[in-house]
Amino acid sequence: MFSTLLLLAVILGVLVLAHEWGHFWTARKLGVTAEEFGFGFPPRIVGFYKGADGKRKWIWGNREIEEEVRQRKETVYSINWIPLGGFVKIKGEDGGEEKASDSFSSQKIWKRFVILSAGVLMNFVLAGGLFFLAFYNGVPEIVEENYSGEDAKVQIVQVARKSPAEEGGVKMGDEVVAFQTAEGDLIAIKTVEEFQELVKKSAGQSVSLVLKNIQGERKIEVAIRSTAPEGEGLLGVVLAKTAIKEYGFWAALGMAIKSVFSLIGAILFFLKDLVVGIFSSSSKVSSDVAGPVGIAVMTGQVAQLGWTYLFQFAAMLSVNLGVINFLPLPALDGGRALFLLIEKIKGRPISRKIEGYIHTAGFAFLLGIMVLVTVKDFSRFEIITKLKNLF
Repeated sequence: MFSTLLLLAVILGVLVLAHEWGHFWTARKLGVTAEEFGFGFPPRIVGFYKGADGKRKWIWGNREIEEEVRQRKETVYSINWIPLGGFVKIKGEDGGEEKASDSFSSQKIWKRFVILSAGVLMNFVLAGGLFFLAFYNGVPEIVEENYSGEDAKVQIVQVARKSPAEEGGVKMGDEVVAFQTAEGDLIAIKTVEEFQELVKKSAGQSVSLVLKNIQGERKIEVAIRSTAPEGEGLLGVVLAKTAIKEYGFWAALGMAIKSVFSLIGAILFFLKDLVVGIFSSSSKVSSDVAGPVGIAVMTGQVAQLGWTYLFQFAAMLSVNLGVINFLPLPALDGGRALFLLIEKIKGRPISRKIEGYIHTAGFAFLLGIMVLVTVKDFSRFEIITKLKNLF
């Protein structure tokens, strides 16, 4: 569990840090002062900046940045106690210091829009890079049943909850090596159809499966159901015959770009269906939403499949972070961009005080949604029961 949480912290840290770097780099290029760029979240452990004499100066602890440093428009680079991503503090981002030429609030609307959207763009670029690594190093793809290459394998691509497969310990991504019948016959599995026939013949019996993943080979026992629930098979798994396909540099780059845009479109369609489902009292779509707990569980599952899967998973999280962050909701970059659009149409900005209240309310709303989804994740993944089993 600790290794999964650590891995999730690293992944989310990289995604958030990349997002903040986009804001930081763009602000600097457009002449806006970035007062601090932090690795992790405050309180600060230590920071450094370039002094007036050109030498590195240190700031220990969480004390305020000196006015002399601000006047020279130096950026303090800091390391902070909470190791989850990072942050950038841009001068005038809260609407103050409108008369300072290097303040965010004094910039033209198009410059502020570019700075706000740069974080999202950086998430998409990072996702493209991760997808590229996955395609370039080789990704599993579904092949025809008659494919006979050495890298071919029958693989579990989905495990139904509370099914015989899940209760027996079958994991998503497992390769099915062999099937041992109730009579003791050990049969090597070469095709999906062959495995399905063996399951049908063994309905109502206990059998053994030889499975293989990145951690090695193992043997488990499963009790196959006599009848299958609607929408599930007797064992509760979905299988596919897969093989590893490697792409050349340019082909991998093309596939990576295509994957990013396809995923953006898929997320937007999902969000549309989610909103429609909410207003039509439908819970079908909302049941697929996962919060921090759900993401942690999925991280642990994906980590068992190998680096290629982990790269793709992190890329999908990065695209999700980018799309969600640019939705026109208060407290998000998209909400702030919406206020810029209103300012452009009206010819003057909305009261900073009113905007602040709206963003605060929006943040509270989003926090409430996160809490509700987290509670749902605890129930969905039976977290309380698993924690009790540890003691």
